[in-house]
Amino acid sequence: MEGVGAEGASAASPVAQWGNDVWRMYQYYLDKSTPHTVYRWIGTFAVMAIYCLRVYYVQGFYIIAYGLGIYILNLLIGFLSPLVDPEIDPSDGPLLPTKGSDEFKPFIRRLPEFKFWYSFTKAFVIAFVMTFFSMFDVPVFWPILLCYWIVLFVLTMRRQIAHMIKYKYIPFNVGKQKYGGKKSSASSSGSRGD
Repeated sequence: MEGVGAEGASAASPVAQWGNDVWRMYQYYLDKSTPHTVYRWIGTFAVMAIYCLRVYYVQGFYIIAYGLGIYILNLLIGFLSPLVDPEIDPSDGPLLPTKGSDEFKPFIRRLPEFKFWYSFTKAFVIAFVMTFFSMFDVPVFWPILLCYWIVLFVLTMRRQIAHMIKYKYIPFNVGKQKYGGKKSSASSSGSRGD
């Protein structure tokens, strides 16, 4: 009886091993790309341009583009929101400073930049692949979808900016004061008179 289970495991083993090796190699290159933010985003914008050209060329798949736009808007909200929302849970976790005399607390995003980039890129790749299947080409009047998405974007961003102003946080480093750490002087540490 033990031999039957071992034979079944060894027969599936090469396929499972190959899948595991491919996944490991994919994860290795994904991890290596982590510190290269600018190059990652350049690649993502290239993928985005290819997708836009594909949609423009085939003159269809507008419902996929609309769904992609809603998903990207959702990712953007997560990227711009703090990890702990002071409006929902005012006492748990690191709070945002509300006065100038409060202790400095760094802005921690609900959706970190790497996960935002990864989900953003993955969404465009999936949408691009979907444009090769005619069952996803639902006939719609695209100007209405575009107008609805623009209204949705403006209303959502207005609410998010009002939240940022109310709780006084800026999710970007632009315009923030930079603090330099203590600089050790060579003369004070190296010249002991013992």
